[in-house]
Amino acid sequence: MSRYLGLRRLHEVRGFGRSALIAASVTALSLTASGCVVVHGEREVLPTTTRAEAATALQEFTAAYNKADKAYDSSLDAEYTTGALADIDSARLTAGKANSPDGNARHAPLKLTDAKFTIPKKAGWPRWFLADAAGNKGGDSRWLLVFTRSGQDETWEAAYLTLVAPDALPKFAVDEDGWAEAVPANAADPAVPPGELSTAYATYLKKGEAGGEAAFAEGPHTSAWRELRTKKSVRPGLATQYIDEPMTNGDYAPLALRTEDGGALVFFTTRHFEKQTAAAGTSVPTPNKDVLALTTGEIRQTLTMEFVSNQVALDPGDGGGDGEVEILGRIQGLTSAKGE
Repeated sequence: MSRYLGLRRLHEVRGFGRSALIAASVTALSLTASGCVVVHGEREVLPTTTRAEAATALQEFTAAYNKADKAYDSSLDAEYTTGALADIDSARLTAGKANSPDGNARHAPLKLTDAKFTIPKKAGWPRWFLADAAGNKGGDSRWLLVFTRSGQDETWEAAYLTLVAPDALPKFAVDEDGWAEAVPANAADPAVPPGELSTAYATYLKKGEAGGEAAFAEGPHTSAWRELRTKKSVRPGLATQYIDEPMTNGDYAPLALRTEDGGALVFFTTRHFEKQTAAAGTSVPTPNKDVLALTTGEIRQTLTMEFVSNQVALDPGDGGGDGEVEILGRIQGLTSAKGE
C-alpha cells in the first residue's frame, strides 16, 4: 500500500486489514424500612464490564474484522467499530473493494492471543475498557484496542487501535479488586489534561511546540514526523501543505487510564490534511490505485488528502509541570481525497 493510504502500517501489521461499557449496569435493590431503593448504574461507580464479557467482545470484534477483511466489505464489521478506527477501517475496505471486487486474495486471519483487560470503574456512559493482546502480525508489538459502549443493550465497539512495543506499556493504578481508574478529560494532574491532548498535538505538528505548558518528547510520531513533512513540502515543482485538526467530540472523545505514577495513558484522535499543488504547467503525480479509489474530482493541479489518526500517549503525572508527553503508538489512514 502506498504511503498515501496511511494504512500501510495497518496493512503491514495485519496484511491487515481492519459508544461505554456495560459496567454491570445491573440495577441494585436495597430493602430499607421505607421500601425498595433503586441504585442506578448511571450514577454509581461500577466496573464498566466483566472480564468474561470483555473477552467475548474482543473475540466478536476479531471474527467480524476477519470477515470484513477477507471480503473487503465494510458492512461486515461496521457494528463492531466506531470513531477513529471505523473511519480508517471503512476507508481501507472501500478502497480494497473498488480495486478487488472479488475480495482480498491476500487475506490472512488476524489472531489475537495472550489478551489482558484493563477495566476501569466509573459512573455513567459511555463505558469502556482496554484490551491488550499479542497479534500474529506486527512482530512482537502489543495490540491495544479500546472498546466503548453508550448503552446497556448496545454492542461493544472498538474505537481505538494502536500497536506499541511491549516494554512501552506503563503499569496501571488498580484497586484491591484489580479495577482500574478512568481519568476525566479535564483532569489537571497529568502534564496535559486528556481532553486537551488532541489540540496540543495538532498545534505541535504545525508549530513545533504545543503551546502553554504542554511538551512532546522527541520520537517517530513527533519530531521525526515533523522533519519528514518538512522535507516533502519543498520538493521541486510540487508544493505540499499540511493542516492538522483536533477531534474530541462524541466517538472521537479521548479516553484515559490512570497510571501508577499518577499520570495517564491517553487514547486520542486527530485529523490531518495534505494538499499537493503542482507548479504551473505541470500536474500532480498520479497516486496509486488505493488513493484513486477514495478520490473525488479530477486530479489536475491539486490533490487534497484527508487522514484520520489515532494515538496513544503516556501523559506523565507531574501536576501540570514540565513533563513531556510521549506518543507510544499511532495508526493513520486515508479517509478521502479530492482532485482539482
